[in-house]
Amino acid sequence: MPAEPPTVQHDAVQPDAAAHDELRHEEPAYQNVPSHQEEPVHHEEPVHQATSAEGDPHAEPDAYDPHADLHGEAAHPDFAADHAYAGHPDDVGHTPYAGHPDDIGHAGYAVHHEDEAHHVYEDADVYAAGHHSEQHFDEPEHPLMAGAATVAAAPAKSKKVRRRRRWLALLLTLGVFVTALVVGAQFLKPLLGGDTIADYPGPGTGEVNVSVEPGEGTRSVATKLAEQKVVANADTFLRELTASGGTVAPGDFQFRQEMKNSDAVAVLLGKGEGKVMYFALSAGLRIGESLQAISQGSGIPVTELKALSDSPVQFGLPEKAKNLEGYLAPGEHRFPVGTPAKEILQNLVTTTVDELKAQGVTDPAKQYDVVTVASIVQAEGGQAEYGDVAGAIYNRLKPNNTETAGLIQSDATVTYGLGIKSFHIDEDQKADKSNPYNTYANQGLPVGPIGSPGKNAIDAAAKPKSNEYMYWVTINLDTKETKFSKTLAEHNVYVEQYNAWCAANAGRCT
Repeated sequence: MPAEPPTVQHDAVQPDAAAHDELRHEEPAYQNVPSHQEEPVHHEEPVHQATSAEGDPHAEPDAYDPHADLHGEAAHPDFAADHAYAGHPDDVGHTPYAGHPDDIGHAGYAVHHEDEAHHVYEDADVYAAGHHSEQHFDEPEHPLMAGAATVAAAPAKSKKVRRRRRWLALLLTLGVFVTALVVGAQFLKPLLGGDTIADYPGPGTGEVNVSVEPGEGTRSVATKLAEQKVVANADTFLRELTASGGTVAPGDFQFRQEMKNSDAVAVLLGKGEGKVMYFALSAGLRIGESLQAISQGSGIPVTELKALSDSPVQFGLPEKAKNLEGYLAPGEHRFPVGTPAKEILQNLVTTTVDELKAQGVTDPAKQYDVVTVASIVQAEGGQAEYGDVAGAIYNRLKPNNTETAGLIQSDATVTYGLGIKSFHIDEDQKADKSNPYNTYANQGLPVGPIGSPGKNAIDAAAKPKSNEYMYWVTINLDTKETKFSKTLAEHNVYVEQYNAWCAANAGRCT
């Protein structure tokens, strides 16, 4: 849509008497226009060089510039209305108007009075006497253009108007942009975590148990606490933890939801009441493996734990016990932070002894033997067959046993004595009497347990099933399926089944 007229500042669409007077007194604007008696003006140079009344092409433009206005304000119908020559000279008897009739709705000040049109052209009859059939303002060498040098007080004013409008448009655009940013930020803030608070006021409510695994990093711990709403923000909590300079140890911790970062850090570092030491022992672990797991969960050095274990008498074990092997009860264990190492080990031993007592085994020497049998049961059989394995072992230990002559013949005991873990031993290893755990070469029980038996194995060893089995073999290491027999011939058939399974599962029976 065309820009607003550069010179005319009308307040109403319909002309009034003041408008007529204004048009009637614009005579000086045409004093420099040549009369119709003069010869037509022929310019030797392009019209665009006559940019000022003095003819200085470099002067500040205070007159009409055809090259500038042909593409800008001059071509606007309002400009024609301001100087009252937009109509065709032959149309004097008709109603003149500024510009094309279609533009009346835009200009808003077209004159529709024949008398007024006649009055206008009385003083400007030079336009009616022109030799041009049409007067188009896009013709660069139109005679009117040459004489328009003094008619241009308006363009300077129009530049100020345009400048103000450009500034207004720029401010409006900037306002829209800023508004869009503010609105967009409100939508993006939740997605970008802008609504996440840095810390809860505390002290928190409820109870949340969080475990820190051995080797778990602080970033993982912080994320875990934030996910369970213990802390408000993982990043700010991590900064608080780092600033404390403390070291996170594995274990179970009791927190509250919506705690202050500083309070949660205190719990994690053992400065609060919620920190506990945690470790888990699997059934069948050997003493070295058990001590290592305890150390990782409690932070107590393995050397300190081993020194205590190597003096088993102080924990109530019989003199023949070399260490706490077999007595460190499997399961999950939790202790308050700062619990002494001896107290931890004593608790595990007591758990095992209490289970033996519950099964009617009260004598410490007898308890030691039962734990030893239970450790072999744990290593040799599947849980469904624990009672039968225990019965077969006791059958072999009977004085009148002529089938095996008092030999338990357990591969698990031999490998324990060798310090290895394997499902296969050779004949030389079976014949080695120097191995005190070699139940192929040495009659009776080995010198001690070969691992930590679980409750079911202890119960089976304390109260074995009554049977006549002398042999057993696990024919499937995945399912722990165990076959029992009374004679060696029958046993050898099951051994072949075991060998077939090993052949079908390469690398498993090593």
